[in-house]
Amino acid sequence: MFTGIVDGVAQVISIDKKKDLYNYNIKFPSFLLKNLKPGASIAHNGCCLTVKKINHFNVTFDIMKITLQHTNLGYLNIGDYINVERSLKYGDEVGGHLVSGHIINTVEISKILKLKNNYIIWFQVKDLSLMKYIFYKGFICLDGISLTIMDIIKNNFCVSIIPETLSLTTISSKKIKDLVNMEIDLYTQISVDTTERLVKRNVFYK
Repeated sequence: MFTGIVDGVAQVISIDKKKDLYNYNIKFPSFLLKNLKPGASIAHNGCCLTVKKINHFNVTFDIMKITLQHTNLGYLNIGDYINVERSLKYGDEVGGHLVSGHIINTVEISKILKLKNNYIIWFQVKDLSLMKYIFYKGFICLDGISLTIMDIIKNNFCVSIIPETLSLTTISSKKIKDLVNMEIDLYTQISVDTTERLVKRNVFYK
């Protein structure tokens, strides 16, 4: 589990593209390497990956084909930066919201408003079936960042990005049309899916 509070950014230094998976080498900041071991979980742009190998500052991960199809990790190039977060430990402060690291799909940036002290970024949801999980003032995790939904218009929603988040994550470098990983709030999904199932059951038995 994660919190959506990004620990830092890391750089892609090599990509080995094989038929069914990509092998990524990421250069980690030294402060994120403390007690890191193979088998540990790390969120990359919000997507949970398992540490395969550690060589000094370089950490290796395998990314399966299905993950490449449903996230923006397959679009990364050597030299790109990603948001990274170490997994939640017992007793840690949950500053954002509980995040599983399981990306449901990507959304596309449709508008960026750069204001004096913050950004307002609009995202277009291509898969309309996901809109039922997106609520005004609801939690959303975008590229691993825990955010609150400000507004919704049709299949678009927006979030406000504060200066601290702009300075500590990759979100300030995003452009219109860029794809961003989205994880909806787990409790929202459970509530919506359970309600739908109960409504359908009642309709059926009537």
